Amino acid sequence: MKRLVLFDLDETLLAGDSDYEWGQFLIDAGVLDRATHEARNAQFLARYRAGTLDLEEYLEFQLGPLARYPRPQLEAWHAEFLATRILPIVRAGTRPLIERHHGAVQAIVTATNRFVTEPIAAALGVPNLIATEVEEIDGRYTGRASGTRCFQEGKVTKLHEWLASRGERFGDYAQTWFYSDSMNDLPLLSAVTHPVTVHPDDRLRAHAARAGWPILTLDTPDEARDRHEHRA
Repeated sequence: MKRLVLFDLDETLLAGDSDYEWGQFLIDAGVLDRATHEARNAQFLARYRAGTLDLEEYLEFQLGPLARYPRPQLEAWHAEFLATRILPIVRAGTRPLIERHHGAVQAIVTATNRFVTEPIAAALGVPNLIATEVEEIDGRYTGRASGTRCFQEGKVTKLHEWLASRGERFGDYAQTWFYSDSMNDLPLLSAVTHPVTVHPDDRLRAHAARAGWPILTLDTPDEARDRHEHRA
């Protein structure tokens, strides 16, 4: 029996948002001006969580810095970013959850762009990544996205595109899972045979309760308490 297991990344496998953290990393490193970027970065994150994000505006904001620097410099920054900002926010239950589905076809499906997320997927041991693509010309990023945006209904479209590239269809899989925290992911959650909410936002938690979907916690009790106190 063929099984397909899909994971959202930000606020699901991670106790934070990798796109937001990348922006903050560049601000703290002095690459981006704090006065210009910090408030906008937080504003975009709040809009995403509220389901009111203008994705094209956000992509222009987030991808622009990639066009200003050569790939070796970006990759060096990313290695430090991964070690200092991302690995510390991998939820305690993330790796056991991934291992639980050993033997299934696994993919992370994320709205965050491939540059930010590809090394994270590799670090987590998830072999496939479906993400918003970043346009490249002659080995340099242009600061623009390309192809279908992997956001809301676009996640379903990107999944079908990815399966087609493998010579497969969604219906080839008898059992399908998707783990997510966000109401933005309702289209893909509704498409799979096993939708699972993970640390869901308030709107998704209410929907999950009505639909009878599982609500999963990947933090230990101590982590959950510490994060609650930090955010309070």
